[in-house]
Formats: sequence, structure tokens, C-alpha cells
Amino acid sequence: MQRRGVGLGALTRTSQSQQQYQSHGSLIQKTHIDELTTQLSVFQAALAQFARTHAKDIRSNPEFRAEFARMCAAIGVDPLASSSDRKGSFWAELLGGSVNDFYFELAVRVVEICRKTRDENGGLIAVSEVRQKIMQQDEKVGGANDISEDDVVRAVKALGPLGPGFSIVEIGKRQWIRSVPKELNTDQSMVLEAMEVLGYVTHSMLRVNLRWDHVRVQTVLDDLVSDSLVWIDTQAEETEYWTPSFMGNLHA
Repeated sequence: MQRRGVGLGALTRTSQSQQQYQSHGSLIQKTHIDELTTQLSVFQAALAQFARTHAKDIRSNPEFRAEFARMCAAIGVDPLASSSDRKGSFWAELLGGSVNDFYFELAVRVVEICRKTRDENGGLIAVSEVRQKIMQQDEKVGGANDISEDDVVRAVKALGPLGPGFSIVEIGKRQWIRSVPKELNTDQSMVLEAMEVLGYVTHSMLRVNLRWDHVRVQTVLDDLVSDSLVWIDTQAEETEYWTPSFMGNLHA
């Protein structure tokens, strides 16, 4: 039998088939993109109507405000966008500018509290403690602003464009504000998480529960003390290392 080679016609047909597949694929992709764009526009329009209807609740109710912010994030809308941004101007106008102003003013107060307490806690303070201090300040001047921990977290994130000076970190089940650029290493995070149980740790507690040797335990404790992240109590039978926030709560 004589073997037949691949002719020019076969190559041409193959090339045409590939082009047809590519063209069909591009058409399907464009159709999906158009459908998603239409759906997104519908969602944004519905969200705008929702904001108009519930603007008062968004401004005054912290839980309602948090849900609204989550809905915005789900469709890629940032209520805290810069006022120079067209979309940001739209949302500021829609809500009377109060949502933007609320978070930016709250961010200023958070920065003030972090700086005032930095010598006590080394630049690491619980979000709950910051919220408590702000509420206490408002009570002293007869204010009635109701804020949540979620509001404090969003206010800190609004400081992102200013640089890495303020960030949210999670230790255990709590959120903390880190107001100095230095990052916590793994050992420091583990010790601080252990302190969440009783408010303090001792050298022997860490050695038994974490199974670390003497040098490792002493090194991490010395680092935390030097950064003012823990306080030392030498009056107990064994030296205790306390978190400043827990001591503050006991004092309160």
C-alpha cells in the first residue's frame, strides 16, 4: 500500500478549524463578560437605592453600617474611596459625605489613642480596648456616637494609603492594632496568644506547654519586654509576664 502524505488542503482545513474554535471561544467569553457587567450594574443600582433609603441607619447604626460595607465590598464598591475619585464622590454625595467623614475622623482618634498608649503597650493595643477608650471619651463630653469594633478596624484600614505605620493583626481570637512598623515573629505571637488565657505567662508555663528550652523562652520574653509589649511582676513566687491590656482591664 502506498502511504499518503498530509496535503496542503488538510493543513488549511486544520488552520480554519482552529480559527473557528478561537472565534467561537472569544464570542462566548465576550457574552459572559457582557452578562456579568449587566448583573454588576444591576447590583450597583440596587445598592444605590438601598443606600438612599437607609442612609440614616447607615450613619447611626454600627451593625447596619458594617453590613452595608460588606455589601459594597462584595461588588467592588469602596464607600471610603478618595473624594477625588469619581465613584468615591458619588457615594460621598449619596450618603451626605458622613460615612467618609465618620471613618476618617474615627481614624484620627484611633491614631491619637495608639500614640498616647505606645509607651505602655509597645505599639500593640486591642481593637476592643481602643473602642472602649473612644466610647469613654464620648461619654465624658456627652457624645452619643455608637461605634463597633468593625468600625475601628475599617478606620485603621482607611489609613493604608499613608504607609505601613498602622495595621490590624490577629492574636488568638482577638484583633489588635499594631502602630509601629516592626513585625511580630512567630514565637512572640505564640506567647502573646498564650497570654490571652490568663493575662500572663511564666517561664515554666511556656516551657511545659510549648516544650521550648530555657534559652528560647528567655529570648522571646526578653524581646517582648524590651518592646514594652509585656509587663513584669516580680512579686509573685515566679516572675510573671502580663499583657498591658489585661492589666488595664483589671484596673478598670
